[in-house]
Amino acid sequence: MTLSILPLVSLIAACENSGAKYTPVIDGPVSANYNNDLAQCQSLAASQGTIDSSTAGAAAAGAGLGAASSVIWNDNSDNLGRAAAVGAVAGLTSNAIQKSQNKESIVKNCMRNRGYNVVG
Repeated sequence: MTLSILPLVSLIAACENSGAKYTPVIDGPVSANYNNDLAQCQSLAASQGTIDSSTAGAAAAGAGLGAASSVIWNDNSDNLGRAAAVGAVAGLTSNAIQKSQNKESIVKNCMRNRGYNVVG
C-alpha cells in the first residue's frame, strides 16, 4: 500500500510551482524592470498553496466516483479499492492541473497590472 502512495506524492510535488514558473508572452516593448517584475509575479503565484480543502474534496469525489463506477460497470465490488484509488488519483490530478492554471493566471494578471501587454 505504501508503494502506491509514492506516485501520488511525486505528482503533487511536481505540480507544486509549475504554473508559478510561467513566463507570459508580451506584445510590445518591455521595461528595464521586466525581469524583476516577472520574478515578483512568479513569487506571488508560487505563494499560493497547492494543497487545500479543495484538494481533499477532489480526491474524495474521485474516489467515490471510481468506486461507484466500478460497481455499476462490473456489477460487483471485487476491485472497489483499486477503482477508488484510481479515482482519487484522477481527482488529485485534475485539482493539480487547475491549481497550475490558476497560478499562470496570477502571473498574467500581475504582469498586466504592471503595465505589460500580456497576450498569452
